Amino acid sequence: MARVPLFPLGTVLVPGATLPLQVFEPRYIVLLSDLLNAMDVPEFGVVAIRQGHEVGAGSVHDLHEVGCLALVDQAASLGDGRYLVVSTGVRRFHLDTLEAGTGTAYATGEVTVLEERTGDERQVADLAERLRRVLHTYATTVGAKEPQWPGDPVALSYEVGGAVGLDLGDRQRLLAAADTETRLRLALHLVRRELGLASTMGLVPPPPERPYNLN
Repeated sequence: MARVPLFPLGTVLVPGATLPLQVFEPRYIVLLSDLLNAMDVPEFGVVAIRQGHEVGAGSVHDLHEVGCLALVDQAASLGDGRYLVVSTGVRRFHLDTLEAGTGTAYATGEVTVLEERTGDERQVADLAERLRRVLHTYATTVGAKEPQWPGDPVALSYEVGGAVGLDLGDRQRLLAAADTETRLRLALHLVRRELGLASTMGLVPPPPERPYNLN
């Protein structure tokens, strides 16, 4: 287990994804300072809020158990007490214990880093190919510009949540999947569900999330 600073958010971060943040709460400014000045590797834990909201002390009532470590890539002051921070998701973790009274203004937690297990390699390759095909059909149906899908099945399995505009609960299920094979199967099910809705009811994905998550 390891102790990491936590940044609860109303979104799900996955490995490989970019996370832009606009930081203005004093506790998270302290967290940013500690990350950049006191830690050898500026990593923090992003965990989705199950109950509560992002802003304000005591506003978070419950957190999901699986989150993602984020590595700070860039940070810049706006000169008015706000900071823009860009991070990248690197590894999943299980939140074992939410710690209190550790002497920091922000929350910390004891976490266990989760290794990415593959599952059956032949099944993974087949599922990834089927997923790419249904993603292509989905993009064509909703009139969206189709990105260049990753060749790596692991990366592909994590990209689905953002590409199809899934809600937080579905994205969290993808993040918490036991292995790549399980995540690809779930992703295939979810994309087919969204494709069915788009085809029969004319539903389209929600607009992209705001450029910067506000703390």
